[in-house]
Amino acid sequence: MRLKQYQIEIIRRAVAELAGDAAQVSLFGSRTDDNARGGDIDLLVELPHPVDEPAWLSARVSGRISLRLGGRKVDVVLSAPNLACLPIHDEAKKQGIVL
Repeated sequence: MRLKQYQIEIIRRAVAELAGDAAQVSLFGSRTDDNARGGDIDLLVELPHPVDEPAWLSARVSGRISLRLGGRKVDVVLSAPNLACLPIHDEAKKQGIVL
């Protein structure tokens, strides 16, 4: 996994602040490959409760993390009981590393 401990803490803290302490966040995509270089940070945020405005929450989490990590590109995929499960969710759950 190509994240430093301080980056993991920033991610966890931002997700908890915006999505609540019950939210679980996982890293997936190219950053899970230790041999790869570069790439954005792809995150799956899983929530145990329905989300009223998922696009807004995803954008806020992404923006806050990006700001705190010096402008690094961050993509956030949400999973919640009221949201459709898409192939990206299956892939993220299969290869994701819980932070």
